[in-house]
Amino acid sequence: MSEKQPVEVDARGLSCPMPLLKARKAVATAEPGQPVVVYATDRGAESDFRAYSERAGHRLASLEWQGDVLRIELIRGE
Repeated sequence: MSEKQPVEVDARGLSCPMPLLKARKAVATAEPGQPVVVYATDRGAESDFRAYSERAGHRLASLEWQGDVLRIELIRGE
């Protein structure tokens, strides 16, 4: 079985709630099990994505700051 290619969302420079709204739209188009990678610079995005993934049933695979950019990887749930 081949690995599913991630859907990427560039939300750098956007303020809350736009990174999460763009990510939710991308997750809606992804297949179950497909990763969605979001790049954001808004400092509030970290807590927003932790809460969203828990509430929406998606797995938060990674969440890490790379300099001034937060890289978030969600795996779409069923």
